[in-house]
Amino acid sequence: MGLIQKLVGQTAIYGMTTIVGRFLNFLLVPLYTRYFNQAEYGVVTELYSYTVFLMILLTYGLETGFFRFSQNADDKPKVFSTILTSLGASSTLFMLLVVVFLTPVSSAIGYAGNENFILMMAVIIAIDAFTSVPFAKLRLEDRAFTFAFIKFANIGVNIGLNILLIVVLPQIAKSGNNAWLLEHFGEPKIAYIFISNVAASVITFALLLPGMLKIRYQFDPALLKRILVYSLPLLIAGLAGSVNEVYDRISLRYFLTIPEGVDAQQYILSQVGIYGASYKLAMIIAIFNQAFRFAAEPFFFSRMHAGDARQMYARIMNYFVAFTLMLFLVITLFIDVFKHFIGSDFHEGLQIVPILLMANIFLGVVFNLSIWYKLSNKTSFGVWITGAGAVITLAINILFVPVYGYVACAWATLACYVFMTVISYVLCQKYYGIPYRVPSIALYFAMGIAIYFGNELLDFAIALKVLLLLIFTAVVVFVERKSLKIS
Repeated sequence: MGLIQKLVGQTAIYGMTTIVGRFLNFLLVPLYTRYFNQAEYGVVTELYSYTVFLMILLTYGLETGFFRFSQNADDKPKVFSTILTSLGASSTLFMLLVVVFLTPVSSAIGYAGNENFILMMAVIIAIDAFTSVPFAKLRLEDRAFTFAFIKFANIGVNIGLNILLIVVLPQIAKSGNNAWLLEHFGEPKIAYIFISNVAASVITFALLLPGMLKIRYQFDPALLKRILVYSLPLLIAGLAGSVNEVYDRISLRYFLTIPEGVDAQQYILSQVGIYGASYKLAMIIAIFNQAFRFAAEPFFFSRMHAGDARQMYARIMNYFVAFTLMLFLVITLFIDVFKHFIGSDFHEGLQIVPILLMANIFLGVVFNLSIWYKLSNKTSFGVWITGAGAVITLAINILFVPVYGYVACAWATLACYVFMTVISYVLCQKYYGIPYRVPSIALYFAMGIAIYFGNELLDFAIALKVLLLLIFTAVVVFVERKSLKIS
């Protein structure tokens, strides 16, 4: 249990930055959904959806490649400097291309006249892509507190500037007689969200820079080629995965049926905004997924040669499923509380929150299952698995968004990740043989879903909801303790 306790401890530290950080950013959602209308918030939701594709493209699997090729301590400095040099070159090239083609790109995605939004997003993406491996280096070296400090600095600058520019300065401008303040900060503007993010990314780069300057740079083309052979399948899988993650928000622009007599652009952005705000509630589980991934990926690689590695991976899967289902129940049973995190104009999208929560649980399960092909250097399987999921996502969105709107997007996300879970499990058992405890996992899902639907049908009293949560927890503890005694 000592190694699992270490994983839990590291997850807690990374979770402190990820969960607390994302939660603090999540607290910006009430701000955005009260100071901006549905269409304005739709701009933010849509543009940040594109960043997911571009971040994967600009990191091209090198973060996982860094973990894989840094297992030998003697190779670590050369691996780091080679990858960092490659990321620096590709991020610089990306920025040059954006500047040269800024106007046509902005027009192509429906933002003609708002080129400043696109330029600021490009700066954010380029910096974040370049700093992804310095952050990975901190994780590999178990420097969790340094990682946390820099992440919190980023979060603090971003949130502080959002509040300053959207809330404080407009109030000062309206209450005073300063004409300059009134002209520039009289009303909250969407641009302030992007300005805040740019500043936060620049501060992050500055904090990581001393560590990057300390190393002796060695660029090894042959080493980079080997890393790319390993990592490029992960890039393709990542791009396919990004289709599963964010294509839903992008698809609304192209497949929504526009009602007669309404402005098409405003209607599209309003639907994207409602969907994006509802998705934020489901991101609570996605936040935990990310914190878990930060700690689990280097942990899984470090234990790959241990005799009990497969049994440990199976045990971790049980804990993961049980905890995320607990989160699912807390949010869905008390949705009347959680809904107040978004403005009332966006509450019509709450119907999709349970669907998206369950989808994010299955996404986390897929990550746990994916470890078999990463450890066995069979990363091409990740391409096929994620690519098949992307096909499902595309098909459901194209066929059903014109009829059901953003509700179809939510069901497409869930269907994709359930399919990926099934196919990943089958392939894992065939090629790697991790002894996952399917009966107990199935029991947890059955209990969670039964409690959810029971509440939907009967609207349980608060006391009964709390009791059911305690019963669920007690069953998990009993089953897991029993399995430990048997093993």
